[in-house]
Amino acid sequence: MNRPLDAATAAEIAKLFAEVVIAPDVTPEAQALLVRKTALRVLVAGALPDPAAAGMTLRSLAGAYLLQTRDNGSCDRAALKTVTRRAPSADEIADLVFAFTVAKHVKSNAIVYAKSGATVGIGAGQMSRVDAARIAAFKAEEAGRAAGLVEPPTRGSVVASDAFFPFADGLEATIAAGATAVIQPGGSLRDQEVIAAADRAGIAMVFTGMRHFRH
Repeated sequence: MNRPLDAATAAEIAKLFAEVVIAPDVTPEAQALLVRKTALRVLVAGALPDPAAAGMTLRSLAGAYLLQTRDNGSCDRAALKTVTRRAPSADEIADLVFAFTVAKHVKSNAIVYAKSGATVGIGAGQMSRVDAARIAAFKAEEAGRAAGLVEPPTRGSVVASDAFFPFADGLEATIAAGATAVIQPGGSLRDQEVIAAADRAGIAMVFTGMRHFRH
């Protein structure tokens, strides 16, 4: 949670299988509801750190450590560059910014489909970006069937890629899934091929000029 856990939210969580809940604070009413679930741990984290603050991250390697600055970048709508013939609509821009924010926190290679302010498919931790796109679409299709939807939730969605598309095939996989707009950093040697594929499909694409890459 990114805000204090209240009783109404705790009641919904209690309906699910969850092992850990982390929140800045927990109301006594919420605590009373969740204490009945013996397998659930509730951790009170206190104030959350500023996500835009500078900092360092530490990763262990074989016999060494990698110390690097943390990814504290955020997507600036004013800095988005439309590179296709069709520009995204206002609703698509809102979902694109949301999807790119989610992609920042997904293991690379990351592809995130979003629709109406919610994620509908996530592909994470793949060595191939096209595989990440296909896995995200497959998981969304599975979830759609389970929810009784008449079509996969990726139809009419937008998609975010945490890094550029090195080839057009990854983008084409998202188009096949039904995405209508794409957000990505740009910067590939084959950007023009990727842009041309988007134009052929009539979808919108914006570049952020900023790459996320979570390992």
